[in-house]
Amino acid sequence: MGVTLSVSRMPSPAFSDHRYLVVEGPIGVGKTTLAKRLAETFGAEPLLEQADENPFLERFYRDPRRAALPTQLFFLFQRARALAGLKQGELFQPVRISDYLFAKDRIFAQLTLESDELALYDQVYERLAVGLPTPDLVVGLQAPVEVLARRVARRNIGYEQLMRREYLEQVVSAYAHFFHHYDDSPLLIVNASEINPLEREDDYENLVGEIGKIRAGRHFFNPSPTSARSESIA
Repeated sequence: MGVTLSVSRMPSPAFSDHRYLVVEGPIGVGKTTLAKRLAETFGAEPLLEQADENPFLERFYRDPRRAALPTQLFFLFQRARALAGLKQGELFQPVRISDYLFAKDRIFAQLTLESDELALYDQVYERLAVGLPTPDLVVGLQAPVEVLARRVARRNIGYEQLMRREYLEQVVSAYAHFFHHYDDSPLLIVNASEINPLEREDDYENLVGEIGKIRAGRHFFNPSPTSARSESIA
Protein backbone atom coordinates (compact mmCIF):
# COMPACT_ATOMS: atom_id res chain seq x y z
CA MET A 1 0.00 0.00 0.00
CA GLY A 2 1.43 3.40 -0.98
CA VAL A 3 2.03 6.22 1.45
CA THR A 4 -0.20 9.26 1.48
CA LEU A 5 2.65 11.34 0.09
CA SER A 6 2.62 9.39 -3.17
CA VAL A 7 -0.94 10.36 -4.08
CA SER A 8 0.23 13.63 -5.63
CA ARG A 9 2.73 13.30 -8.43
CA MET A 10 3.60 17.00 -8.45
CA PRO A 11 7.00 17.97 -7.02
CA SER A 12 6.75 18.73 -3.30
CA PRO A 13 7.78 22.15 -1.94
CA ALA A 14 10.28 20.17 0.17
CA PHE A 15 12.02 19.30 -3.08
CA SER A 16 11.96 22.82 -4.52
CA ASP A 17 15.71 23.20 -3.92
CA HIS A 18 16.50 19.67 -5.06
CA ARG A 19 16.18 19.52 -8.83
CA TYR A 20 18.76 16.72 -9.04
CA LEU A 21 18.94 14.28 -6.13
CA VAL A 22 21.15 11.20 -5.95
CA VAL A 23 20.73 8.12 -3.75
CA GLU A 24 24.04 6.33 -3.30
CA GLY A 25 25.55 3.47 -1.34
CA PRO A 26 27.17 0.05 -1.58
CA ILE A 27 25.83 -3.01 -3.37
CA GLY A 28 22.56 -4.27 -1.87
CA VAL A 29 21.81 -1.24 0.30
CA GLY A 30 18.56 -0.46 -1.56
CA LYS A 31 19.47 2.70 -3.47
CA THR A 32 17.67 1.81 -6.71
CA THR A 33 14.41 0.84 -4.99
CA LEU A 34 14.50 3.99 -2.85
CA ALA A 35 15.27 6.22 -5.83
CA LYS A 36 12.33 4.74 -7.73
CA ARG A 37 9.96 5.26 -4.81
CA LEU A 38 11.09 8.84 -4.23
CA ALA A 39 10.63 9.56 -7.94
CA GLU A 40 7.11 8.14 -7.84
CA THR A 41 6.20 10.07 -4.68
CA PHE A 42 7.40 13.41 -6.00
CA GLY A 43 6.50 13.06 -9.66
CA ALA A 44 10.21 13.15 -10.53
CA GLU A 45 12.02 11.60 -13.45
CA PRO A 46 14.08 8.55 -12.37
CA LEU A 47 17.61 8.39 -13.74
CA LEU A 48 18.66 4.81 -13.06
CA GLU A 49 21.81 2.88 -13.70
CA GLN A 50 21.36 0.02 -16.15
CA ALA A 51 23.85 -2.49 -14.78
CA ASP A 52 22.33 -5.33 -16.80
CA GLU A 53 23.47 -3.59 -20.00
CA ASN A 54 27.14 -4.09 -19.06
CA PRO A 55 28.26 -7.18 -21.00
CA PHE A 56 31.42 -7.48 -18.90
CA LEU A 57 29.82 -7.52 -15.44
CA GLU A 58 29.22 -11.26 -15.08
CA ARG A 59 32.74 -11.89 -16.40
CA PHE A 60 34.04 -9.51 -13.75
CA TYR A 61 32.43 -11.44 -10.91
CA ARG A 62 33.82 -14.68 -12.34
CA ASP A 63 37.32 -13.34 -13.01
CA PRO A 64 37.82 -9.85 -11.53
CA ARG A 65 41.42 -9.46 -12.62
CA ARG A 66 40.84 -10.04 -16.32
CA ALA A 67 37.51 -8.23 -16.70
CA ALA A 68 37.97 -5.24 -14.38
CA LEU A 69 39.11 -2.65 -16.94
CA PRO A 70 36.42 -3.21 -19.62
CA THR A 71 33.78 -3.42 -16.87
CA GLN A 72 34.80 -0.05 -15.44
CA LEU A 73 35.16 1.67 -18.79
CA PHE A 74 31.71 0.50 -19.88
CA PHE A 75 30.15 1.91 -16.71
CA LEU A 76 32.14 5.12 -17.05
CA PHE A 77 30.92 5.78 -20.61
CA GLN A 78 27.37 4.69 -19.76
CA ARG A 79 27.10 7.06 -16.77
CA ALA A 80 28.72 9.99 -18.56
CA ARG A 81 26.40 9.60 -21.55
CA ALA A 82 23.31 9.50 -19.32
CA LEU A 83 24.31 12.61 -17.37
CA ALA A 84 25.60 14.67 -20.30
CA GLY A 85 22.13 15.90 -21.22
CA LEU A 86 21.33 17.33 -17.80
CA LYS A 87 21.54 21.11 -17.46
CA GLN A 88 22.79 22.46 -14.16
CA GLY A 89 20.43 24.84 -12.38
CA GLU A 90 17.68 25.13 -15.01
CA LEU A 91 14.56 25.89 -12.98
CA PHE A 92 12.02 24.41 -15.37
CA GLN A 93 13.82 21.14 -16.00
CA PRO A 94 12.06 18.16 -14.37
CA VAL A 95 13.19 17.02 -10.95
CA ARG A 96 15.48 14.03 -11.42
CA ILE A 97 16.28 11.35 -8.86
CA SER A 98 19.17 9.03 -9.63
CA ASP A 99 20.56 5.86 -8.06
CA TYR A 100 24.17 6.67 -8.90
CA LEU A 101 26.68 9.46 -8.53
CA PHE A 102 29.19 9.88 -11.32
CA ALA A 103 32.04 10.31 -8.83
CA LYS A 104 31.30 6.87 -7.38
CA ASP A 105 32.63 5.25 -10.53
CA ARG A 106 36.16 5.82 -9.30
CA ILE A 107 35.42 4.01 -6.02
CA PHE A 108 35.20 0.74 -7.94
CA ALA A 109 38.05 1.61 -10.29
CA GLN A 110 40.39 2.07 -7.33
CA LEU A 111 39.33 -1.28 -5.91
CA THR A 112 39.60 -3.33 -9.08
CA LEU A 113 42.23 -1.84 -11.39
CA GLU A 114 45.99 -2.23 -11.41
CA SER A 115 48.00 0.99 -11.11
CA ASP A 116 48.71 1.32 -14.85
CA GLU A 117 45.07 0.59 -15.70
CA LEU A 118 43.93 3.14 -13.13
CA ALA A 119 46.22 5.77 -14.68
CA LEU A 120 44.62 5.14 -18.08
CA TYR A 121 41.14 5.12 -16.55
CA ASP A 122 41.79 8.45 -14.80
CA GLN A 123 42.68 10.13 -18.09
CA VAL A 124 39.34 9.09 -19.54
CA TYR A 125 37.47 9.92 -16.33
CA GLU A 126 38.83 13.46 -16.14
CA ARG A 127 37.75 14.21 -19.71
CA LEU A 128 34.25 12.79 -19.29
CA ALA A 129 33.64 14.51 -15.94
CA VAL A 130 34.00 18.01 -17.40
CA GLY A 131 30.68 19.84 -17.42
CA LEU A 132 28.62 17.13 -15.74
CA PRO A 133 26.06 18.48 -13.25
CA THR A 134 26.55 18.40 -9.48
CA PRO A 135 23.64 17.00 -7.43
CA ASP A 136 21.65 19.36 -5.23
CA LEU A 137 21.62 16.64 -2.57
CA VAL A 138 23.21 13.22 -2.10
CA VAL A 139 21.50 10.66 0.15
CA GLY A 140 24.16 8.17 1.19
CA LEU A 141 22.84 4.83 2.48
CA GLN A 142 25.04 2.72 4.76
CA ALA A 143 24.64 -0.75 6.26
CA PRO A 144 26.96 -3.43 7.68
CA VAL A 145 28.38 -6.13 5.43
CA GLU A 146 26.20 -8.80 7.07
CA VAL A 147 23.03 -6.88 6.22
CA LEU A 148 24.13 -6.24 2.64
CA ALA A 149 25.15 -9.87 2.10
CA ARG A 150 21.68 -11.04 3.19
CA ARG A 151 19.98 -8.55 0.88
CA VAL A 152 22.17 -9.51 -2.07
CA ALA A 153 21.40 -13.19 -1.47
CA ARG A 154 17.66 -12.46 -1.15
CA ARG A 155 17.35 -10.54 -4.41
CA ASN A 156 19.05 -13.45 -6.18
CA ILE A 157 20.61 -11.71 -9.17
CA GLY A 158 22.70 -14.42 -10.84
CA TYR A 159 26.05 -12.71 -11.28
CA GLU A 160 25.88 -11.10 -7.81
CA GLN A 161 25.84 -14.55 -6.23
CA LEU A 162 29.42 -14.92 -7.49
CA MET A 163 30.54 -11.96 -5.38
CA ARG A 164 33.23 -12.70 -2.84
CA ARG A 165 32.54 -11.50 0.71
CA GLU A 166 35.99 -9.92 0.79
CA TYR A 167 35.03 -7.75 -2.19
CA LEU A 168 31.80 -6.63 -0.52
CA GLU A 169 33.78 -5.71 2.61
CA GLN A 170 36.14 -3.63 0.47
CA VAL A 171 33.21 -1.86 -1.20
CA VAL A 172 31.62 -0.99 2.15
CA SER A 173 34.91 0.38 3.47
CA ALA A 174 35.51 2.38 0.29
CA TYR A 175 32.05 3.96 0.45
CA ALA A 176 32.56 4.93 4.09
CA HIS A 177 35.80 6.66 3.12
CA PHE A 178 34.12 8.32 0.14
CA PHE A 179 31.22 9.71 2.17
CA HIS A 180 33.62 10.91 4.87
CA HIS A 181 35.45 13.09 2.34
CA TYR A 182 32.61 14.03 -0.03
CA ASP A 183 31.80 17.76 -0.01
CA ASP A 184 30.68 18.58 -3.55
CA SER A 185 27.00 18.66 -2.53
CA PRO A 186 24.88 18.67 0.60
CA LEU A 187 25.01 15.14 2.01
CA LEU A 188 22.58 13.13 4.14
CA ILE A 189 24.17 9.92 5.41
CA VAL A 190 21.52 7.38 6.44
CA ASN A 191 22.04 4.36 8.66
CA ALA A 192 19.89 1.96 6.68
CA SER A 193 20.58 -1.12 8.79
CA GLU A 194 17.94 -0.49 11.47
CA ILE A 195 15.12 0.87 9.35
CA ASN A 196 13.40 -0.19 6.16
CA PRO A 197 12.13 2.83 4.22
CA LEU A 198 11.39 0.55 1.29
CA GLU A 199 8.70 -1.46 3.10
CA ARG A 200 7.76 0.38 6.32
CA GLU A 201 5.69 3.52 5.79
CA ASP A 202 6.76 5.30 8.99
CA ASP A 203 10.43 4.80 8.12
CA TYR A 204 9.86 6.10 4.61
CA GLU A 205 7.97 9.19 5.75
CA ASN A 206 10.64 9.98 8.37
CA LEU A 207 13.35 9.75 5.71
CA VAL A 208 11.39 11.94 3.28
CA GLY A 209 11.02 14.50 6.05
CA GLU A 210 14.77 14.55 6.65
CA ILE A 211 15.49 14.91 2.93
CA GLY A 212 13.20 17.92 2.76
CA LYS A 213 15.13 19.69 5.53
CA ILE A 214 18.59 19.53 3.96
CA ARG A 215 19.86 22.68 2.29
CA ALA A 216 23.60 22.61 2.99
CA GLY A 217 26.30 20.75 4.88
CA ARG A 218 26.74 17.17 6.04
CA HIS A 219 23.99 15.48 8.03
CA PHE A 220 23.57 12.08 9.69
CA PHE A 221 20.21 10.33 9.99
CA ASN A 222 20.67 7.57 12.53
CA PRO A 223 17.20 6.29 13.39
CA SER A 224 16.15 3.36 15.52
CA PRO A 225 13.24 1.12 14.57
CA THR A 226 10.92 3.02 16.91
CA SER A 227 12.27 6.56 16.77
CA ALA A 228 14.35 8.73 14.48
CA ARG A 229 16.82 11.50 15.09
CA SER A 230 19.25 13.36 12.89
CA GLU A 231 22.49 15.17 13.59
CA SER A 232 24.25 17.73 11.44
CA ILE A 233 27.77 19.00 11.14
CA ALA A 234 28.29 22.49 9.75
